[in-house]
Amino acid sequence: MQDPLSLMYVWLKAGHVIFMVFWLAGLFMLPRQCIYILDHASGSEGEAKWAERMGKLRKIIMTPSLIIVWVLGLTLAYSTGAFTQGWFHAKLALVLLLTGYHGWLVGQTKKMARGERPLTEKQLRMFGEVPGLILVVVVVLVYTRPF
Repeated sequence: MQDPLSLMYVWLKAGHVIFMVFWLAGLFMLPRQCIYILDHASGSEGEAKWAERMGKLRKIIMTPSLIIVWVLGLTLAYSTGAFTQGWFHAKLALVLLLTGYHGWLVGQTKKMARGERPLTEKQLRMFGEVPGLILVVVVVLVYTRPF
């Protein structure tokens, strides 16, 4: 008889990838929304609308997706024995970095919603590239398993 986790492997993997896409899409969108809020004066109606949009993106899409990605990813790692493999350690470190970036970005958006402007448009554009760069390395690690 097969282990129940083994039988569910393809579904766990599909869910992991689907919610990873949702999470990363949010990480790509949020810095862009921060750029849009820069065009509005502190306390304005436009700022309030962008602050609300950013809050919904975080609460409805990004944070739930982050949690699901972690739960499914750790379940997959356990079921496949990935915790003993070097490529997985590198992937895990990058996903931890991306999770930290997520938290930092949430903090920045909350500051912006309060009328603060901690980052310039140029900084936001540069930080907006972080998830894409990490995604490239993670995908290469997962598919090539170089070590």
